[in-house]
Amino acid sequence: MDNLQLLTYIVVGATFALYIGIAIWARAGTTGEFYVAGKGVHPVANGMATAADWMSAASFISMAGLIAFFGYGGAVFLMGWTGGYVLLAMLLAPYLRKFGKFTVPEFIGERYYGNSARIVAVLCLIIASITYVIGQMKGIGVAFSRFLETSYEVGLYAGMGIVFIYAVLGGMKGITYTQIAQYVVLIFAYTIPAIFISLNLTGQAFPQIGLGSAMADGSGQMMLDKLDQVVTDLGFHEYTTQARLSGLNMFVYTMSLMIGTAGLPHVIIRFFTVPRVRDARTSAGWALVFIALLYTTAPAVGAMARLNLMNTIQTGEVGAAEGNLVYAERPQWFKNWETTGLLKFEDKNGDGRIQYYNDKNPEFAAKAEAWGWQGNEMVKVDRDIMVLANPEIANLPNWVIAIVVAGGLAAALSTAAGLLLAIASSISHDLLKGIFMPNISERSELMASRIAMAGAIFVAGYLGLNPPGFAAGTVALAFGLAASSIFPALMMGIFNKRMNKAGAIAGMLAGIGVTLFYVFQHKGIFFIKDWTYLESWGQNWFLGIEPNAFGAIGAVVNFVVAYLVSKITAPPPEHIQHLVEHVRVPRGAGTATGH
Repeated sequence: MDNLQLLTYIVVGATFALYIGIAIWARAGTTGEFYVAGKGVHPVANGMATAADWMSAASFISMAGLIAFFGYGGAVFLMGWTGGYVLLAMLLAPYLRKFGKFTVPEFIGERYYGNSARIVAVLCLIIASITYVIGQMKGIGVAFSRFLETSYEVGLYAGMGIVFIYAVLGGMKGITYTQIAQYVVLIFAYTIPAIFISLNLTGQAFPQIGLGSAMADGSGQMMLDKLDQVVTDLGFHEYTTQARLSGLNMFVYTMSLMIGTAGLPHVIIRFFTVPRVRDARTSAGWALVFIALLYTTAPAVGAMARLNLMNTIQTGEVGAAEGNLVYAERPQWFKNWETTGLLKFEDKNGDGRIQYYNDKNPEFAAKAEAWGWQGNEMVKVDRDIMVLANPEIANLPNWVIAIVVAGGLAAALSTAAGLLLAIASSISHDLLKGIFMPNISERSELMASRIAMAGAIFVAGYLGLNPPGFAAGTVALAFGLAASSIFPALMMGIFNKRMNKAGAIAGMLAGIGVTLFYVFQHKGIFFIKDWTYLESWGQNWFLGIEPNAFGAIGAVVNFVVAYLVSKITAPPPEHIQHLVEHVRVPRGAGTATGH
């Protein structure tokens, strides 16, 4: 066992011991503690836990990789995933907290006065959450398999075991305090390597400043100008102007991610855990602060990782044989990632050197052929490796690499736990207690909750081992499903007294139905293994909108169908209309009632 692997085992093992210790200390003794941590979490602590709940493997591992390869086009994820929190803070969190229930389906069931609406909400919640949790389980397996040198399956089983212990034992109370620890781990893991790399490249300690600073090599060239030069020399589009999406696609994609964020049940449920209405909005504000620490660092991490990768492989003048890295002399990090299958080289011209360029650019490909190149020889550079490989590429100390592994696992585990709790509570509280066994004792309900949580973990693990094709494209699909189903029902439930049960049910079914139909209709555009698009992408798309962005269109369908159906059916009962007015009244902010 080498020093890096030993250090990684120690760091990861220590963080896991911390999570389990917190779960034992914060064990839930009542259903209130299991579902909403007894509604006693301080807003700052809740903001930190919410940030960890939110910053999944997609944020920690994938987002900087997306920015690294999409450049400017990757901004859609930054805008969408953070903008959703503004919607949450202003339009949903305080009103849902004032309503005072445990879960999103419970709110929908009460607001739309019937179990039918509650059942539809549970169905939508489970579809969106299961889609999202697959990515977390995959992230756990990938991180384990690379750095702990185990198989993907063993890594996934280990992650399932850790989640099982602290989620089933502690419920929301245990998850909340565990997520606070996980936030500290993941934010250190993300920012420390970024600071090291920014200092190396630009001499600036803050990556956010380094991104717009001059190179530290004395050339006076700005870092982004250097990156533009490197990638265009290799036939790629300029990093700072590259737009992967059309204007309409980018707008719709951003909207889908924003309203999907505001509709994701595992995020919304966090605002039921604070003591008062005012605290719900405060904790949303703190969550934005804690999220911003990572999200403002991500563009620098993506840009610097891309520059380091290109400089490592392409070490001299483009087109000159001496300018390309000799494959037999490739660095150790390259060999490590080759073993995972996420980095692949093919010597197409038999010269033993690595030629990495964009052979899909016809103009550049013609030049390359004149130099004796016969196609891009880096046949696979998976964008999801960029954050995890970045410290190795930059030759940072082993302890930094070990912390990055722990951070990636913390990000995946924290979100997986929140999603699994949302799924389990919808089954035990909304279906069992709310509909099928209303007289069940609190002790029996708590046991049912833990059994449902265990079942959800095993289902998530199975799907992580055998991911269905529709979920392999991107985590953004889960946001689209939440955007098209849950968000409109919540918004209309709070701000439209006339919205009735028939309208809400019809809207949710229409929204999620049209989104799922569109996704499945175009599911052939995804490669299941590497998440890249086929050559024929965009053919037969509605207004050119790609499936992962279609949630915003599904939300529009939801709103329109719900409005029309509510107009031709009976209005809600008078007491429901009074309830809506009560929820919207800001006066007192719950200080008198504690709600």
